Amino acid sequence: MPRLAAALRGLAVAAAALMTVAALPSGAAAGAAHRTASPSKAPEEFVALREVDPTIIQEMRYFTPHNFVGVPVDGYRRPKCILTRDAAQALHRAQLSFLRRGFTLKVYDCYRPQRAVDHFVRWAKDLDDERMKAEFYPRVDKSRLFDDGYIAAKSGHSRGSTLDVTLVRLPALPTRPYVPGEPLTPCYGPKAERFPDNSLDMGTGFDCFDTLSHTLDPRIRGKQLRNRLLLKHGLERAGFMNLPEEWWHYTFQPETFPDTYFDFPVE
Repeated sequence: MPRLAAALRGLAVAAAALMTVAALPSGAAAGAAHRTASPSKAPEEFVALREVDPTIIQEMRYFTPHNFVGVPVDGYRRPKCILTRDAAQALHRAQLSFLRRGFTLKVYDCYRPQRAVDHFVRWAKDLDDERMKAEFYPRVDKSRLFDDGYIAAKSGHSRGSTLDVTLVRLPALPTRPYVPGEPLTPCYGPKAERFPDNSLDMGTGFDCFDTLSHTLDPRIRGKQLRNRLLLKHGLERAGFMNLPEEWWHYTFQPETFPDTYFDFPVE
């Protein structure tokens, strides 16, 4: 009898756990299936973008100190774009279309190790470190970065099919390197006043923590809106989906790894 009672208690606990999961919102229940994989090397489904399309410009910001953290980010050992093969091949198809129109794609970030995301989270919790505020989040209090959705504990980039991308008119002029400590200007200012970037004028710089970065923000008009839509429509035809809050953020669908967050370094 004691063993029977214990077994019944165990079944009751298991049933309660199942009911708890069933009561979760669909997104939370799905999150329970997410897993983090930490191989030391990239799985065979990942490729270096340069092997698929060497014509796409790579300006890998998190390998450098020119980003909202202000230092090279954990996990970026080389300035290299890595993507799942499906995403890289789709980006190549989009690039061929843009080249015919006199433009080239330029990527700022591709696969992002979980350790890099963890670095962002640690930085966001350090409210005293605002060395890059004047450029990347001048109108946002740093204490609001989590609540406003600019920083999160997980990133779609870590699944391998998401990238940050823009367009450059050909022939592409070089972009000068950032010098740590140089005066900063707001990422939402006029293009001539922002940090130099050889990309088309998209209305804000990359990684601008501001509602003006929303792809279809009604304040973005004229040439800036046309440039955003040129990028959006070209990538959508190749199978990418835009994140509405960031004009530069695209994910290839269907994702090769929709539920797995990787942590191998970029090297």
